[in-house]
Amino acid sequence: MKGSKTNLSALAEKCKTIIVSNWQGYLNTIKPEDKASIIHTSKVKYVMRRGKPYLWVPESEPHNVNIMFDERGSFSISHPYPGPLAALLKLVGKLPNRVALTGEIIPVKEKRVEAVNKYVEGAIQSEMKAISEAPNSVRSIVNSSNQMYASRCEGLKALVDGGNEKYVIYKFVPSSCMFIDTTGATKEIDLKVLELSEADPLGAWSTKLVDGINKDESRRRALILFCLYYLDINARDAYMVSMDKKGFYLLGKVPSEEEGGDEYQWREFRFEFEEEVKDVEAFCHQLMEMEQEVVNKFTNHTGLQ
Repeated sequence: MKGSKTNLSALAEKCKTIIVSNWQGYLNTIKPEDKASIIHTSKVKYVMRRGKPYLWVPESEPHNVNIMFDERGSFSISHPYPGPLAALLKLVGKLPNRVALTGEIIPVKEKRVEAVNKYVEGAIQSEMKAISEAPNSVRSIVNSSNQMYASRCEGLKALVDGGNEKYVIYKFVPSSCMFIDTTGATKEIDLKVLELSEADPLGAWSTKLVDGINKDESRRRALILFCLYYLDINARDAYMVSMDKKGFYLLGKVPSEEEGGDEYQWREFRFEFEEEVKDVEAFCHQLMEMEQEVVNKFTNHTGLQ
């Protein structure tokens, strides 16, 4: 069933945001020796260039042989959940939103490889410059994140730094796009709508910001206070899950509503801003205002100075 144009446009924006937020996904190609068309799957890194994913596939990967016989394939990208958050979400049975692309996998010609590698170098330098020029409110959070698994820059550096691993670069030309939500429900996204859609302005920053917030004990305590102040729910713990221009999601450890089960359970909560934020600086400013509001509220209430 097709949804309204507004809903499909919103889903296309979610798809674009997921693609921008991540730098690795699962590539699926068809094994030529199997009549049953058995699929080979592995994680590969990518960048988006001119609206198409460019994939870096290690030379040792069977994908390279498979593509020689059959250029069809699929590529799946998930909303990234950094570090310990991924394990926690798996524990509570929450799947990430995903984008599934099908299409043709075309080797990048040798004369174009240098240009593609330079594009990656430029993307890395641009992101590093954006971070260095960001205001203190943003850098204080970003610098708290784990650079090994929460940084797109660090993830892409391995592609241009060389080392022992060698890669074959492919351009993935999509023929279809599906949005898969946390329940497994799917919606087909028109490729033209996807191409014209804009990613959420926080998309490229979200992984580092989420991880940075969750690694800061004072900010984690503020998330707990958010649950008490805004939702009147007494949470024992809380994590930032994701963010966007309209608000953010928290995962809170709250009193269980089920009889006979555990005393506490993890539940997801949505916090909406009164107005959309236009960029990452505005988001961090809004978050700091909320933190200060709840801290002042409970400091005044307890008489603490």
